[in-house]
Amino acid sequence: MKPISKIRVMLVDDHFFVRMGLAASLHDEPDIEVVAEAGDGRAAVGLYRQLRPDLVILDRRMPDSDGMETMRAVLGEFTSARFIMLSVDDGEDYIFNAIQAGAMSYLTKDVQRDELLVAIRTVHGGERYLPQAIAARLASRVFRPELSSRELEVLHSIARGMSNKEISARLAIAEPTVKMHVHNLLAKLGVNDRTQATTEALRRGMIHL
Repeated sequence: MKPISKIRVMLVDDHFFVRMGLAASLHDEPDIEVVAEAGDGRAAVGLYRQLRPDLVILDRRMPDSDGMETMRAVLGEFTSARFIMLSVDDGEDYIFNAIQAGAMSYLTKDVQRDELLVAIRTVHGGERYLPQAIAARLASRVFRPELSSRELEVLHSIARGMSNKEISARLAIAEPTVKMHVHNLLAKLGVNDRTQATTEALRRGMIHL
């Protein structure tokens, strides 16, 4: 009898118990084999070079080299590498940036086992996989207005609690110009004030504190 060809998977997460749980979930699948585990981005890149797994399940947040940096590093050397991004974050910008960077799937850490298996097999087959809720968030991100680079700078300053005068000094632009940028970014975010802007930007993953 011809042996089953297995999907060789590498798990990358800085939490041991997350890796252990994922490995246990995949253990009994006849067509899936966990060939490596890494607790940080640097180790992940080295293991990928050594083992060339079929796909990588990758945590977005890690203390050493985060998931986005790790994915970019691997794809910079191995353009055919396939990634499933796993995260506690479901903000639109987190999802959008991961897909733009090369992830073929984006799952949240409350994903059910059956859906994880579908994602693994779909990605291994060369297709993208996005759960319905994730796809809806990505769609909302694609069709909403983009903030300009200057508006993003102002938004970061607002999140730090800076006044228009302080932002004006920091960015070396006139205070009326700052007010214009604040007005525009509030409208694009669909919020009424600076506090709401910060909250919404954090939720979407546009800024980080």
